[in-house]
Amino acid sequence: MSILEVKNLTKTFGGLTANNDVSMAVEKNSITAVIGPNGAGKTTFFNMITGVYQPTSGSILLENEILVGLKPHEVCKKGIARTFQNIRLFNEMAVLENVMVGMHTHLRAGLFGILFNLPGIRKEEKVSEIKAYQLLEYVGLADLLNEKACNLSYGAQRRLEIARALAAGPKVLLLDEPAAGMNPKETKELTQLIKKMRDEFNLTVILIEHDMKLVMEISEHIVVLDHGEKIAEGKPEDIRKNPKVIEAYLGSGAVHAG
Repeated sequence: MSILEVKNLTKTFGGLTANNDVSMAVEKNSITAVIGPNGAGKTTFFNMITGVYQPTSGSILLENEILVGLKPHEVCKKGIARTFQNIRLFNEMAVLENVMVGMHTHLRAGLFGILFNLPGIRKEEKVSEIKAYQLLEYVGLADLLNEKACNLSYGAQRRLEIARALAAGPKVLLLDEPAAGMNPKETKELTQLIKKMRDEFNLTVILIEHDMKLVMEISEHIVVLDHGEKIAEGKPEDIRKNPKVIEAYLGSGAVHAG
């Protein structure tokens, strides 16, 4: 059963076509990887799904509900959260506060309640603190809850960004190059965390990743983009030996040599 359906998605910037007629269906509770060489249009694809860019044409459906036309915070409220290729944390805020920010789309506090510090608002804030702490425990950062985000190691910042995304209570979690800059130990721990999140949070995970070892180990379905177009999709074992994929990554000479 598909939870997310993307049909004929195209995005142009002036005379440049970043994505051209890309379609995919993502099964509920699956882990899907979107791969391709640099400049293949992967992040643009994520940006359209999350409302950062509006597609030039095509449709995006989350559980048969139309997402095209919604703003990023509205897409998040519908059930899609994400991390970014370049980590985007509030560097001067505490680790706990960063996670609490991820809950903003589901909080009832209005400006009036915040200004006058009403009892209901105080209670909601306390509940948010508890939930944020639990998520930090989950990703292994509970002992750093009062540390500024900018003081965390690179791998810890990646996990903090994941905790903040989980705080939104998503149905679908998009991870944009989550293993970028990680050492082998951190990558192994990330692989285990992604599998654990999928199972325990009942999540559907879609990731962009260049670490092919991670992709082949964790993915159940892979979509390959090149120059903005989908050139292949299927199970990892099929993608590994696909001539079009080999050519996109290694050049036509590698196909002939193989």
